[in-house]
Amino acid sequence: MFGRRRGMESAGSSSPHTSATLTLPPTARLLSFRVLDTVHRPIRQAAFEVTDPIGRRIVGGETDPFGGFTAAVPEGEYRLSVTAEGYTPFHGVTLVGDPAQPGTGEIILDAVEPPVLPQPGHWELDPTHSSIGFTARHIGMARINGRFNTFAGAVRIADRMEDSSMHVIIDAASIDTGMRLRDDHLRSGDFLDAVRHPTVEFYSERFIHRSGSRWAVAGALTLHGVSRSVTLDTQYLGLGTGMEGEVRAACRATAELHREDFTLNWQSMLAHGVAAIGSSVDVALDVQIVHKA
Repeated sequence: MFGRRRGMESAGSSSPHTSATLTLPPTARLLSFRVLDTVHRPIRQAAFEVTDPIGRRIVGGETDPFGGFTAAVPEGEYRLSVTAEGYTPFHGVTLVGDPAQPGTGEIILDAVEPPVLPQPGHWELDPTHSSIGFTARHIGMARINGRFNTFAGAVRIADRMEDSSMHVIIDAASIDTGMRLRDDHLRSGDFLDAVRHPTVEFYSERFIHRSGSRWAVAGALTLHGVSRSVTLDTQYLGLGTGMEGEVRAACRATAELHREDFTLNWQSMLAHGVAAIGSSVDVALDVQIVHKA
């Protein structure tokens, strides 16, 4: 059964009417709980997922501003998982509809210490252990997955992490989607225009701590000769030691870009069966940086 919780996450009442405004089907029961921290403050936007005994997802979502969640489900046994940034994940089992387990339960999540931050100084991006990828949404077809093969970057870690800065330079011509015809067209003036604008650059001097290991890295992205404000949703993964004893730090970051923001307005279908690319592009970075002595 559930370890860190009070009460049960099931409503055992057989009545289909739980209030004047909520009517349940005769076979439905309520699964209800609140997610709290160790001093009983509600944890809002905690992610939860309810699955059946063979792992099929029944319902999921985020807790409300009071840390609560209620759903109607058939009687039976369920697995419940709850995760929240900065807290230890919770996994448990509950019986919904058991008269011996009435009421609304409370799940208590233990806070975890965030990873140790990199020490102040100059750090370099390690291209051999990093990747800059993207997914372009097709128009009516499967998505394109690609990456940039050549890039470099530097990070200055300040005494106060929020005062740090970073600069990343990407070789626009190194774009690679696994199809030469498509890649040549992406390098052309219709898209990246790699001859006139050989680099894509991102510069930031705003590191904003959100919670736990989550940060927002806000800066300017220059692409196709146009600069726009972009915020990377970043998860800091902590420190490690490389094969040669060097200190490394790692993070993952994502952002959504819109082609129109960078004057990339090509809309037609490519020849030879290459599909058009949609208006938005999801960017994902897996980055390791190495401390410079």
